[in-house]
Amino acid sequence: MSGTYFAPALSLMLNLARENHIAPDPLLKKLGIDSKLITDPNARFDMGKVNRFFQLVADLIPDAGFALAAGSHWHPSQLGALGYGWMTSSTLRTGFNRLIRFTKILNDELNIELVETGNSLEVRHWFKVSDKVPRFRTDGAMAALMAMIRFNTDSSFQPDSVTFSYAEPEDTGDHYKLFQCPISFGEKYSAIVISTHEVDELRSCSNSQLSLLNDQILVKYLAKLDKDNIVEQVKATIMDQLSSGATNDLSIASVLLMSKRTLQRRLNDNDTTFKELLNEVRHELANKYILDSSLPVTEISYLLGFSETSSFTRAFKRWSGQSPTEFRSMN
Repeated sequence: MSGTYFAPALSLMLNLARENHIAPDPLLKKLGIDSKLITDPNARFDMGKVNRFFQLVADLIPDAGFALAAGSHWHPSQLGALGYGWMTSSTLRTGFNRLIRFTKILNDELNIELVETGNSLEVRHWFKVSDKVPRFRTDGAMAALMAMIRFNTDSSFQPDSVTFSYAEPEDTGDHYKLFQCPISFGEKYSAIVISTHEVDELRSCSNSQLSLLNDQILVKYLAKLDKDNIVEQVKATIMDQLSSGATNDLSIASVLLMSKRTLQRRLNDNDTTFKELLNEVRHELANKYILDSSLPVTEISYLLGFSETSSFTRAFKRWSGQSPTEFRSMN
C-alpha cells in the first residue's frame, strides 16, 4: 500500500492546471501516468510520479497561491466511497473521524489529527515526508478540507480560526477571502479550528444507511489494499458474514484461505483475537444503526448477527451504559 495514490483524487489537480491554462495530458504522459485510469476507483498511481506531476504543474503557474482555489474544484467523487461517506456523515465530528480512519486509502503521506481544546476542535494536517513541503500542497489540502466542511454545512460557513505552517506571504488577500476568519502563519501545524457546537451539530445531509454502506466498501478496500493487514481483512469478512448469524473464527478462516489455528496465531501476533474484533465491529455498526430511527431494534440485532434481541440489548448496554431504546431516545 505504501507509495501509491488514489487515482480519482488526481482530478482535482488536473482541474487546477486547466484553470491556469495548462494542458495536463502531456505532463501525465511524460511521467507515465495513464489519464484513462483517473476515473477508476480501483486504480492507484505511484506516489513519486504524482508528486512530480504536482511540482511540474506548480512550476508552470506564476501565482504562488494558486492552490487556494482547489476547493472550487473539489467533488466527493474524488475521494470515492470516502467522499460519499463524508457527505452523509451525521456531524462534522463523525465525518472527521471517518476521514482520519480511511485517509491512507487516498495516500499514505497525509496525516490528519483532531485536537480538542475547551470549546473548539482543531483539525490539524501535515505531510509525512522528510523534505520541506511546498506551499501549494498545504494550500490545496486546506482549501479542499474547507470545501468539504462547507459541503456538509453551507457555503457561508466560517471557522473560528485557521493556522498555516508556512511563513506569512506578502499577499494574504486570497487566504482571508477563502476562510473569512482570523488567520495566523508560521505555526507548528496547518489547521482549521471549529467550535464544538458546530462540530457536533446534526447535519441535514446525514444518512446513516448510506454512511454505513460506504464504510463497508472502505473497510473492504483497505483490506484488499493492505493484504498483509490481517486485522482489516478479518473485520471486512466479519461485516460480510454478520447478518448470516453464523460468523465464527472457522468461517472467517475459510474465507481467508487459512486454517483456524493460523488465523488465531496471526491475530495473536497483532495483539487481538477473533472475539475482540467481532465485538469491535458489532459495536461500531451498532452505533451507526441505532441512530437510524427507521431500523427497529429487533432488525438491528439480526443485522449484527445476534440470535436474540435480548443478547443485543445486553451487549449494547455493556458498550454504552444504556439500553438501545434509552440511547435512541436521548440522541
